[in-house]
Amino acid sequence: MWPDDTVVYHTLTNGIKAVCVPYAAGVDYFGVSVNAGSRDEDNSCHGLAHFVEHTLFKGTQKRRSWHIINRMERVGGELNAFTTKEETAVYSIFPSGNLDRAAELISDLLCNSVFPPRELDKERDVVEDEINSYLDTPSEAVYDDFEEMIFAGSPLAHNILGNSHSVASLTGDDCRRWLGTMFTPGEMAVFYVGSKSPASAFRIMERHFGRMHHADKPRSRCVPPVLPPSDIVRSLSLHQAHTVGGVRIPGIFEGKTHIYALLANIIGGPGMNSLLNVEMRERMGLVYTVEATTVTYTDCGLFTVYYGCDSDSSDRCRGVMERVMRKISSEGLSPRRLDEAKRQYIGQLAVAGENREQMALSSGRSLLCHGRLFSRAERIRRIEEITPAAFAEAAGGLSPDNFSFLTFS
Repeated sequence: MWPDDTVVYHTLTNGIKAVCVPYAAGVDYFGVSVNAGSRDEDNSCHGLAHFVEHTLFKGTQKRRSWHIINRMERVGGELNAFTTKEETAVYSIFPSGNLDRAAELISDLLCNSVFPPRELDKERDVVEDEINSYLDTPSEAVYDDFEEMIFAGSPLAHNILGNSHSVASLTGDDCRRWLGTMFTPGEMAVFYVGSKSPASAFRIMERHFGRMHHADKPRSRCVPPVLPPSDIVRSLSLHQAHTVGGVRIPGIFEGKTHIYALLANIIGGPGMNSLLNVEMRERMGLVYTVEATTVTYTDCGLFTVYYGCDSDSSDRCRGVMERVMRKISSEGLSPRRLDEAKRQYIGQLAVAGENREQMALSSGRSLLCHGRLFSRAERIRRIEEITPAAFAEAAGGLSPDNFSFLTFS
């Protein structure tokens, strides 16, 4: 949450949205967020968005991969990227004074990557290892498989990484086509958090990104169908059972994300006093990890609860979780308890706001989706203004009768 009066906006001549947050701390952040992720892939190329993110760093028309790697590291900086189901981000963290270096490099990657065949083959092995590593971590894999189950029939269902077969078939032409059709000015946002003045920062952005010219392609995203609740157990001969239960919630444009985030924090947030942690871990010693989370996309979202326990305790944990969820969905919270929960959540957001890297990355996503960043005061006010009635309405949809469940055991 940035200070209220520091954020400056600009639009480059080709339509790319830009934001600058003056912040003199000795370390700067610069990057590009693109409204393109795995849900935008064709059925024939699952994993392409993630594969492009990996192979952007493997060579441009003027740089080999070694030069790309060293460009920021030689000044003590870092170059990184990530892919989600709706976003790709490429960004750098670096000592103040190196914005031009970072912007020029990232522009080169997005405009001039050549995807050399030999490098693509090497990177396929890296992605294959990533896929296998994910499969070896059931506490993570169960989340992805849960989304495959609850979003079945929709592009949101498939795994961001793709699979061994789909990744093996991806070519340099596929990667270049993805850049040309998805990394377009109208679907991009450039963000900078650092000590350089906004006017100077925007001049640098214009110099390096104003020449991007690919025509915008409308995103053809369809709202996933709402499916009946499912309850599936997969026997994988694990020493521990991993369960995710969840239900659909509104997307980011419905104006309710802050209410569901508060609910998740109360039910299974990072605090030791969250309802499920108190019941399942502190009082009963049934689990090591229990958490409630939300994920929101542009047109829908998920509220999920995860717990890992001994296989013999799985049914008991399920009963405790359902009891806690049923109580809050039917009774909500008293005004006093709700005020206490809001104060705790606001305090946690203030602490989380010290993570400048995550805040910088969030600024790119916020600019893409909302056209602006939300100030500290706005976010606090939205939480403070949650009424008992609005809270009860959102909680009412979280009855375990509406949940789907997936267990690995």
